[in-house]
Amino acid sequence: MRLKPLHLPDSGPLLGAGYLLLWLLLWPTVQPFWMLPYGLRFGALLLIPVRHWGWLLGAELAAATGLALAHGLPAGWAGFAMDELPEPLVMAGGLWLLRRFNLHASLHSPQEVTRLLLSVVLMVTATTAVDAALFALVRVPDSPELMLRVLGEELLSHYLGILLIVPLMIMLLRTRIDQGALASLVMDGLLVMLPSMTILLVLSEQAAPQPQFARVLSLAPVLFFAFRHGWRGASLAMLITSLGMTLVDQHLGHAPSTAAAYLFLAVAGTGALMLGSATDALRRSSDRVAEQNVYLGAVNRRLDQLAHQLRDAARGNLQADENQRRHLAAELHDELGQNITAIQTHVKLAQTRLHQAGMEDISTSINTILAHMRRALHRLLDDLRPAVLDEFGLLRALDEGPIRDLLNTAGMTYHTELHGEPRLLDDDTRTAIYRLVQESATNAVKHAQASEFRLRLRIGERQGIALAVLDLRDNGAGLPSRLPRGGRGLQGMRDRVTSLGGQFRLRPEQAGVHLRILLRSNNHPVDSHRDARRD
Repeated sequence: MRLKPLHLPDSGPLLGAGYLLLWLLLWPTVQPFWMLPYGLRFGALLLIPVRHWGWLLGAELAAATGLALAHGLPAGWAGFAMDELPEPLVMAGGLWLLRRFNLHASLHSPQEVTRLLLSVVLMVTATTAVDAALFALVRVPDSPELMLRVLGEELLSHYLGILLIVPLMIMLLRTRIDQGALASLVMDGLLVMLPSMTILLVLSEQAAPQPQFARVLSLAPVLFFAFRHGWRGASLAMLITSLGMTLVDQHLGHAPSTAAAYLFLAVAGTGALMLGSATDALRRSSDRVAEQNVYLGAVNRRLDQLAHQLRDAARGNLQADENQRRHLAAELHDELGQNITAIQTHVKLAQTRLHQAGMEDISTSINTILAHMRRALHRLLDDLRPAVLDEFGLLRALDEGPIRDLLNTAGMTYHTELHGEPRLLDDDTRTAIYRLVQESATNAVKHAQASEFRLRLRIGERQGIALAVLDLRDNGAGLPSRLPRGGRGLQGMRDRVTSLGGQFRLRPEQAGVHLRILLRSNNHPVDSHRDARRD
């Protein structure tokens, strides 16, 4: 749950009254190098609409007048006007211009922090320059060193006032805080800041140089909060640490800290604020990357599901095609094969009568035609469904079957290296291996003009999955630079491999064609081994 920022009333009198109260509460904290009311003015003019600025400036002027009257107006009304009026008017004019140039009250990113801090430096420099000009106009300084010291004190006090107050105002009025993050921030404050303040008190009671060491050591929690809670934690820790150091000095009666100590505080606070903002930006970036990774993971899982569905559909089509081939082969064998056998039987029975009639040449011609038809039928049946695969098994069918007859008839040398147990593979994968070798050998005979054809097959298991690595190559003319249109040999082989979830790679060779194919079986290895032992 995220807590909403505080909602300011859209009423000038109410805003002016609240501003007056806060200004009076912060005024007693003013020190030579520490002016929180200046930071309150900067933050109010930065966060509140311009139409209510008159009420804010009027409230501050009323508070300053009351304090001056309480002290008896030592410089008179003219001196009071010269001291109190220019600085708020210069700040209001400068912030009006900066807001026109898109200065936002935001510490969301390091760029915004840098922009805001540069605006702070510009505004502090402008108000200090105006004060210096009026100081030189009204009073003649005793020495240039004294004037520079006063101006340096004013620069440092104004910058520290903004650095301590404005981030807190932005956090309360402009940002949403996660309830869990707020609880963690409070818990760390109790576990870290309280012990740190205790250590600061103990060390500050000692003699020098322990108090100075304690001030440096007290900034360690600021860095911790910057890393853990971003710029919000850094700003809160910085404010608490600064208040703690001041209260300790007042409680122990120490002399006020030097300008060097407060300058160190300003530099450390600026660095902590930048570090906290960068930490927040890095955390948001990590969250976005994590969300993107979750989204990409879901997309990848969906793509995997689609890929599995496509492979299953392709495998189903392949199985349907093989089943259709098997059915067609059975029909041709039963019908056409039996008819050819019947014709041959009738011709053989009629040979005596044909011989008596002097027509034995007709009998010879019919037998020749029937033999040719039977051989053509056998080739067609082998193309539709390789019976040798069922009769011999995969390895023997590859080594001794029709593929060797085809290559030897074409005058090509056939080399085989066959390793592994084919029963690890499912029927679709075994059929695909035979088809791939058959298609590659046919392509080599028809197009390669090769003298040898090499087949290497390795079947094994890896991580519980049965794998088959098929390596096919010839020493022929190789592939043309542009494949002919309508050629479906290689593409059909690639589609068959893809449908089984395998990998098809055409490797470049100086001569011939080299194919390397990886197929994964759907068989469970344990079942395959059980089947192998049963056989």
